[in-house]
Amino acid sequence: MLAGSNSVRLPASKMRFYIFGTNADKTVWRLLKIDRSETSELDIDECSTVYTQAEYLELVSGLDEDHRSTGGVKFVTKFYGIIGFIKFLGPFYMLIITEQRKIGEIFDHPVYQVTKTSMIELANSKSRSSFLNTRDENRYKKILNTLDLRKDFFFSYSYPIMRGLQRNLSDPQEGWSLYESTFVWNEFLTRQIRNCLQSTLWTVALVYGFFKQDKFAISGKDIMFTLIARRSRHYAGTRYLKRGVNEKGRVANDVETEQIVYEAVPMPTEVSSVVQNRGSIPLFWSQDTSKLNIKPDIILHEKDKNYEATKLHFENLRGRYGNPIIIFNLIKTRERRESMLRREFDKAIRIINKLFSEENQLRFLHWDLHKNSQGEPTNVLDVLLKVAFRALTLTEFFYCQVAPPTGSETAPHWPALL
Repeated sequence: MLAGSNSVRLPASKMRFYIFGTNADKTVWRLLKIDRSETSELDIDECSTVYTQAEYLELVSGLDEDHRSTGGVKFVTKFYGIIGFIKFLGPFYMLIITEQRKIGEIFDHPVYQVTKTSMIELANSKSRSSFLNTRDENRYKKILNTLDLRKDFFFSYSYPIMRGLQRNLSDPQEGWSLYESTFVWNEFLTRQIRNCLQSTLWTVALVYGFFKQDKFAISGKDIMFTLIARRSRHYAGTRYLKRGVNEKGRVANDVETEQIVYEAVPMPTEVSSVVQNRGSIPLFWSQDTSKLNIKPDIILHEKDKNYEATKLHFENLRGRYGNPIIIFNLIKTRERRESMLRREFDKAIRIINKLFSEENQLRFLHWDLHKNSQGEPTNVLDVLLKVAFRALTLTEFFYCQVAPPTGSETAPHWPALL
């Protein structure tokens, strides 16, 4: 994405939108043109010319003169990235970020939170479809507007925030492949512009979850601690309405949590991180939400007696994180609703482990958190710490030394592994 404060400007004539993007220093400008006369297809053209600041100003003046007979070129808005494009029954709409707030940085790569968005209709008054003001079109627009992108969506122009630090350092990727990530929520919305341009220069990849960064002192050093939680876009939904696993092995409430630690100095030379994953119990189950019940009944569906979806889920996790997979199950043993689920999950793991090689065996630990929380809180923390230390002994965690940037290197190419 073309990065920088006030990086994208949107002037428009009656026939086209002209999107000008620039870098942080405003020394390089690019042009994207969107046709407003065609409503059935998304017609986007990227100019191959790279403009200087002076050439950009001259180009804008020239465009205004060219369209003088139809009202000239009028400035619409400035924005910070394209979220994507969407079409209901009538014309296409462009979703853009109009305000952002810096919430942290990873190795000099700023991370931003979305604070305001806008939906721009692409059609002009002549091409506007008769569908535009119909009840259904307005209803769909209203539904989309209920999605509040200002809460818990974040992105980075230069750092692949949808991937863990270890992957970014040991297997760096950029461009197209980043949008295929489990954690990019606007993958579908950006698909058409990416297919059209064969580029991701104009879009931002939005991650939904949690980002928090803070400094603390330990052993006489200032340490930067970063906590990132990424929610999966697959099989997503609200509590009670989405439970368990689907046929593709995707589970509800799939969240990857990463902790990153490095010294809080301008160019740290050492970094460490650890990743863990949580999700709904990978069985076919649901909860009855038709009744006003604080604790809805758990319904276990007997549609996968061989636990193929459960097996596929753990194979997916192995592909993402490697071995060993350690399952830490905290559901209650004494409550009728949850104990049924616990027994079925235990049975599924035992059956699946018979199919896996010794190297791929699943490690399963059940501990009733509710039952053990009845006593002293310190006892609970002691047990959880022991489990955490044991798990880290088995999985290990990521640590590396990074090479400081040379004078010619810029933030997008740093850090690099020694």
